Amino acid sequence: MTMRVQVAKLADIDVKSSRKVKVQDTEIAIFRLTDGSVLAVENKCPHKGGQLSEGMVCGGAVHCPLHDWKIDLRSGRAQAPDEGCITTFDLEVDGESGNIYITI
Repeated sequence: MTMRVQVAKLADIDVKSSRKVKVQDTEIAIFRLTDGSVLAVENKCPHKGGQLSEGMVCGGAVHCPLHDWKIDLRSGRAQAPDEGCITTFDLEVDGESGNIYITI
């Protein structure tokens, strides 16, 4: 069963920054990129579980704050030579209200 949940407002997230939210038992990091994209991923690096919401955003990726693994925010995959993958979430931004919705 899928559900759509409002989790934030676009105005609350600076460009090249993130916001951490919890939906049910899942912690999610929402990132706002310089190209205008807003992406949502599981807030846990596949390596040692570092909080990606605290990492540095570079292009379409985030660097884990623990060991600098680079995670692609669109696919959830770690950049080689590292291996691993995290869950990505479908996200929608309402153009009028700026509300951000995630589908779980």
